[in-house]
Amino acid sequence: MLARVRARARDLGLLSVVVSFEPLPREFFAHTRKVPRLSSRREKIAQFVDAQIDRVLLLRFNATLAAMSAKQFVESVLLERLNAKEVWVGEGFRFGHARSGDLRLLQQMGEQTGFRANALDPVVVEGERISSSAIRDALAGGSFQLAARWLGRPFAIGGHVARGQQLGRKLGYPTANLHLGRRTSPVEGIFAVRVAGVREQAMPGVASLGIRPTVNGTEPLLEAHLFDFDGDLYGKRIEVEFVEKLRDEEKFPDLDAMVKQIDRDAQAARRILSRGTTAATGAMK
Repeated sequence: MLARVRARARDLGLLSVVVSFEPLPREFFAHTRKVPRLSSRREKIAQFVDAQIDRVLLLRFNATLAAMSAKQFVESVLLERLNAKEVWVGEGFRFGHARSGDLRLLQQMGEQTGFRANALDPVVVEGERISSSAIRDALAGGSFQLAARWLGRPFAIGGHVARGQQLGRKLGYPTANLHLGRRTSPVEGIFAVRVAGVREQAMPGVASLGIRPTVNGTEPLLEAHLFDFDGDLYGKRIEVEFVEKLRDEEKFPDLDAMVKQIDRDAQAARRILSRGTTAATGAMK
């Protein structure tokens, strides 16, 4: 989709611009219900940059924007702020208060004000229509290679390594800890992973994403143990690519029982990663 927009902008001698929202509208309307995300705001913008999009207009989705009529949105955003000459939207796109705007309205207003509106064809891979909900379902079901094909990249979570309680180091498994903040992950459990941002090549490891019930944790945390690595990663930005799920998170009766299971998890992760089955390791370099 982004390639199509970029090509059209080049043909017309115009800038390519992506309009996006933070928080996502479904997050805003969900209120207390958490909505899993495929990428953070930073990761989303980085993907637009990688796709060579010229500009990104990131709008704060709040009560004011939610109450804006579809006509007002066209006038204030597409015309006044962007001076749009051609608008491309996804199939079934709706916008404005009560989702009253659609492609037909865009085309009608475009005829009156001087821009064209078109719908992008659905993305189909191996006969499957790709959507963010389908990708989230694949990830939740542990189908990481399928999700990577649909995403066009491996699913990963990035962030700056935070200082923790050093419990992992005391147990023989030091971890790089990433706080999720307001982001809700579509996956949870124990995983074989590859970690980029430490060395030139992505490093193999085992990771846990959850609340850590054995130590009475409450906040979701991504903890990645890198195999055969001993160094200080605090403050460094890394990306953790999820290769295969090993098991669900569980609460153990004591730390000894937990360490024995971690031993088994690490061995399983080493076997999985030694096979080189992930389809997109190169993308993590």
